[in-house]
Amino acid sequence: MNSTWLRRFTKATGDGPRLVCFPHAGGSATAFKELAHVLPANFDVVSVQYPGRQDRYGEKPFTSLAPLVEAVAEELTRELATDPRRPYALFGHSMGALVAFETALLLAQGELPGPRRLFLSGRGGPETGSLPYHLFGDAEVLDDVRRLGGTDRSMLADPDLLELVLPALRADYKALGTYSWRGAEPLAVAVTALSGDSDPMMTVEDAGTWRAYTTGDFDVKVFSGGHFYLFDHLDKVAATVTEGLLTEAAAS
Repeated sequence: MNSTWLRRFTKATGDGPRLVCFPHAGGSATAFKELAHVLPANFDVVSVQYPGRQDRYGEKPFTSLAPLVEAVAEELTRELATDPRRPYALFGHSMGALVAFETALLLAQGELPGPRRLFLSGRGGPETGSLPYHLFGDAEVLDDVRRLGGTDRSMLADPDLLELVLPALRADYKALGTYSWRGAEPLAVAVTALSGDSDPMMTVEDAGTWRAYTTGDFDVKVFSGGHFYLFDHLDKVAATVTEGLLTEAAAS
């Protein structure tokens, strides 16, 4: 697709809903490649590619969440306008949950229809306490990445690979550490919060805090596993997304 920000790893075979996916800190669009392949074939799955990784390695990554969200929302608005009748949802994991939520707030101010549902994974609501990530040095960032799992440890031990991934990680951790909730009216959109039952970053109760940020339907889905539980439960996560979108379609 002709976009710096958006990637597709499958081609939708029909007019099913569009799912826009937002990766975790240090992550790239390919984090959702496997999920795209297990979702229904008529789903249009779009992954956001942040600057400073993979084919955007030469670009400076954002160190603040607000301008990142503004840039994503602007690009996504252009993409949605190409097929405004196709319903869509946002799926964000970890840092991506915050980016997806803040993006939904901006989209709600525009002229296009808002998302049918938000799938917010691996992160509590925007006022949930977090570590002072912006004060982390490289060693602390890498220790935290190891603690959360989801990254090949051999990659973290390779100095050449670390040189490639550290700039994006540093930037994302700074963006998380300096993020603060500015306040807004609850969104009129359904929300599904997803969590691993042994996530060292959050509790299942943290997942429930998203309830305060929507006037729409809300539910929590809990899976076995840690912070990156979704990679071990792709079929179940895909079923949760499919059920959530079909429920909204039936209600509309």
